[in-house]
Amino acid sequence: MPPEPAQRYRGPVLPDGEPRDLYVVAGRITYEPQPGADTVAEGWIVPGLVDAHCHLGLDDFGATDDAATEQQAIADRDGGALLIRDAGSAADTRWIHDRDDLPRLIRCGRHIAATKRYIRGYAHEVEPADLASYAAQEARNGDGWIKLVGDWISRDEGDLAPSFPAEAFADAIAAAHAEGAKVTAHCFGHGVLPGLIEAGIDCIEHGTGLTEDLIDAMVQHGTRLVPTVMQLDKFPEHAAAGQDKFPAYAETMTDLYARMPATIMAAYEAGVPIYAGSDGGGISRHGNIAGEVEALARIGVPAHDALGAASWRAREWLGVDGLTEGASADFVVYDRDPRADLSVLRTPTRVVLRGRSVVA
Repeated sequence: MPPEPAQRYRGPVLPDGEPRDLYVVAGRITYEPQPGADTVAEGWIVPGLVDAHCHLGLDDFGATDDAATEQQAIADRDGGALLIRDAGSAADTRWIHDRDDLPRLIRCGRHIAATKRYIRGYAHEVEPADLASYAAQEARNGDGWIKLVGDWISRDEGDLAPSFPAEAFADAIAAAHAEGAKVTAHCFGHGVLPGLIEAGIDCIEHGTGLTEDLIDAMVQHGTRLVPTVMQLDKFPEHAAAGQDKFPAYAETMTDLYARMPATIMAAYEAGVPIYAGSDGGGISRHGNIAGEVEALARIGVPAHDALGAASWRAREWLGVDGLTEGASADFVVYDRDPRADLSVLRTPTRVVLRGRSVVA
């Protein structure tokens, strides 16, 4: 087959917003002029969006089949998310790597949770003595990340409680690191966080239990945060559902939610790197990374940084090129500056993945 002709995209290129001519040649970006290239689109050009907390292959009841997973991935892609950090899935989704028309995927493998202490059908449910071996197993099975369930409701205590002792978590983090993988953990409450951060965990998901001293520790250790604000907005529902049977849990969730904007903003202002994750999968719909960017801005993150948390900064964190010379042509085009109106993210005029327009 003859090579595809060069394509030209024109407009301000984020993050700096400098107007440029961006060319796509053989699926790669170049800024060298290409005589005769057709102008495909003009507008604001943004590095492919990143959903840093998403669950491809997961629904309310556990693993989905490949056809349903494909539709989830297409919804995310069409919403501009061209790079997804999976945050745990019961399905084996490695086949997505072979599909050039689906987003790039960084897999965590399956959640690892305490026995009978998580959503049924989602996780490997293990005892403390087995946590490190499962962490090593998932580190080998994933794409450089694993996902621990840090805390969940304890029916014995009637409230949020750590899933495992701090020593077991520390051993699991060390085991994953020994396999070359990074570790993240679901954490709603406060009690599980000190041990995880001290043990060198790489990222915290949600993070509503953070306090000033723990935020300082995150800065010192270089721990990242993916708050999933849209998921945190469901806390009142969780509190109401547990009110009659677990009143202490309901009180905890209500308090965490009331303090959530201030908690996340304290981390942001202290310099904890924050990234955007929609928590798509299960009860949250796919294709809504734009909603999470808007949610970050709603609680106080400046629009430029909220967008960067779902684009250029997230790509750098995950080791995937942005709009640099020779990089894969993964970008989204909008008809006006999304930093001035983040709702623009919901209506891309062009989505380009590996050099091909998948939404036009």
